[in-house]
Amino acid sequence: MRQCPALMITAPASGQGKTTITAALARFHRNHDREVRIFKTGPDFLDPMILAQASGHPVYQLDLWMGGPTHCRQLLYQAAGSADLILIEGVMGLFDGEPSSADLAAAFDVPVLAVIDASAMAQTFGAVAHGLATYRPDIRFAGVLANQVASAAHAEMLKESLLQDLPWLGALFRDKNNQFPSRHLGLVQANEMNNLDQQLDTLAKILSQTALNVLPPSVAFMPHVAASDELPQTLKDIRIAVASDSAFSFIYHANLDLLQAMGAKLTFFSPLHDVELPDAESLYLPGGYPELHLEKLEANHAVREAIRNHHAAGKPIVAECGGMLYLLTTLANSNGQLAKMVDILPGHATMQNRLVNLGLHSATFPNGELRGHTFHHSQLEISLDPSALTQPTRKGLRPEPLFLKGKLTASYMHWYLPSNPAVAAALFQP
Repeated sequence: MRQCPALMITAPASGQGKTTITAALARFHRNHDREVRIFKTGPDFLDPMILAQASGHPVYQLDLWMGGPTHCRQLLYQAAGSADLILIEGVMGLFDGEPSSADLAAAFDVPVLAVIDASAMAQTFGAVAHGLATYRPDIRFAGVLANQVASAAHAEMLKESLLQDLPWLGALFRDKNNQFPSRHLGLVQANEMNNLDQQLDTLAKILSQTALNVLPPSVAFMPHVAASDELPQTLKDIRIAVASDSAFSFIYHANLDLLQAMGAKLTFFSPLHDVELPDAESLYLPGGYPELHLEKLEANHAVREAIRNHHAAGKPIVAECGGMLYLLTTLANSNGQLAKMVDILPGHATMQNRLVNLGLHSATFPNGELRGHTFHHSQLEISLDPSALTQPTRKGLRPEPLFLKGKLTASYMHWYLPSNPAVAAALFQP
């Protein structure tokens, strides 16, 4: 057992300020020479980029379905071994989803902070806070923080609306400079934000004036008891080239850790800027924003040809969402701008102005099931028949096609490879 102060930051809905508060809290404690480890509930790539810059450490996902309770327990136990504080950012509203942030908080007895956007409410603030605190008796409620508050008088009104047993932890006043910019898939990537560190330090100073300026209660994190945690070296000395730049940046750190733990040697390259592929047996093309870089991707003939040659040589490629779009014949953004892509998959995709598909999915491979999620704004037209369809976790959601062409595995799925290491290894094995 390891003891470590921990807090889950959640809200009644998306867009309330969870990421802002989590990042500010991490930066506040980091600035006070504390080691902070942050986790994000559920699938997400953009929020963790900001949270990683705030804390100075990679951010990992905690998902009771994608990774499973044992995997989540082990991640928390490992973090507690070196951290002075563990922060977990929730997903959507506290009780939204199956599993929800509340399920995660209850499973590991992590106290919950509720961030509530109070910009259009007064006494109802107290009712919302009361509902969050009492809806489930197995949740340890730490208190409430008001966000987007108009004035000191407004803050006092909100505080007075709380029942006596609900801790008021403070307020953040409305300021557009304290908000992170966003685009169609969520927040803008951290490396595209100007003065992000300065903004984080400013937010940390603001939080220093609230009751969040002290460490939360300690939580006991238990280890996973297993006969052996050693992974078989099924990828020993296999070189995997991973696309990594502004166009291809949606990848779980846990995926990279797993591949390395199974013996793989990772190298990174940029389809935007590099003129050749690294020497590698396998290629990993994660998701991202290829639609924002059409001209550069099209102009890089050398890398496009190198990827075609890699595939023609019978070498493995794993392409997720944006990585799959890059392998199509053409890709168009929502303004109609069209560009040539790698042309391994005979098809075309067009970016839409609305979400096309979203949800947790799994797929069955010859040696087992692999889990992950889909979240995209593009519409695909392809002449290649899918080899299989994914299975959504909820009825009524649309499955995604899975394309297998030679040693290529491509889909809209963002795979969470630790959900099945054996399947993950097989995808990259020559």
